[in-house]
Amino acid sequence: MRRQPARPESSGMPDTDGTTLGTPVDGIAGGAREAGGGGVLSSLAGTFSSNRLALVGVVVLLAIVLFCFVGPLLYRTNQTVANLALANLPPSGAHPLGTDGTGFDILGRLMLGGRSSLELGLGVAGLATTVGVVWGAVAGLAGGAVDSVMMRLVDIFLAIPPLFVFVYLATVFTPTIGLLILVVSLVSWLSPARLIRGETLSLRSREYIQATRAAGGRFVRVVLRHIVPNTFSAMVVNATFQVADAILILATLSFLGFGPPAPSATWGGMLSNGVNFLYDGYWWQVYPAGIAIVLTVVSFNFVGDALRDALDPRFQRR
Repeated sequence: MRRQPARPESSGMPDTDGTTLGTPVDGIAGGAREAGGGGVLSSLAGTFSSNRLALVGVVVLLAIVLFCFVGPLLYRTNQTVANLALANLPPSGAHPLGTDGTGFDILGRLMLGGRSSLELGLGVAGLATTVGVVWGAVAGLAGGAVDSVMMRLVDIFLAIPPLFVFVYLATVFTPTIGLLILVVSLVSWLSPARLIRGETLSLRSREYIQATRAAGGRFVRVVLRHIVPNTFSAMVVNATFQVADAILILATLSFLGFGPPAPSATWGGMLSNGVNFLYDGYWWQVYPAGIAIVLTVVSFNFVGDALRDALDPRFQRR
């Protein structure tokens, strides 16, 4: 009896329009390319439904976003002109969280500071991830001398203490949220660059990548169509953690006095100003901002862990 010939496995050869057929994707890259496009959503839903900490993180982040962006529309306060006659008032019906040393309502200031922190965190995550992904993908795919030079530059930047860079630039330029996004992104793109470069080194040996390049696929097309999409899960997880890191950096700079000047508000600046009055018993000038920072950073970390579990098969719960 004649045996039926085995069906050949897909070789990942490119079709006529440059797309690949049957591209095998596994590892961390495969988490973002499930069949039918519904695999990722179902994996996310399953992970978040079974991870209570992730659900708590999502709920807390939604509450913080509403608090910072919708709250000022409902609870209107004067956050531009100081009123020393209202300085250091304890929590009351008129001021639920009291006032600070210059008479600003702390609840309203907490909303304003949270808006600045979220804008900085999301801006840094977007810009740093974009630069890091492109840099790492180009270095990993090019290989050889190009890879060596590009990654040695990354090592040089990593050797520079970030805090010194932040403090120096803050003394030269007037800190604004836009400028801080650029400054923090200057050092934040290094981590995703190394991460994506490692992913690219794994991907470039795949048959469909080699077939695309052998068929005359342009370097830029390979990076944008095949490398970057297959590192999507790594990008998303890393960007989530970068939001939390950027918020902590802004809090640190503001606490040291290098944040946006008044009347701009940041949680770190509120902590720095409130510490001067803590020993006088004015606890309401320190604890609200400190609790807001902790809740936001921890919530982003919870969500980042859940995204990693959902998108990276190596971390999926069995």
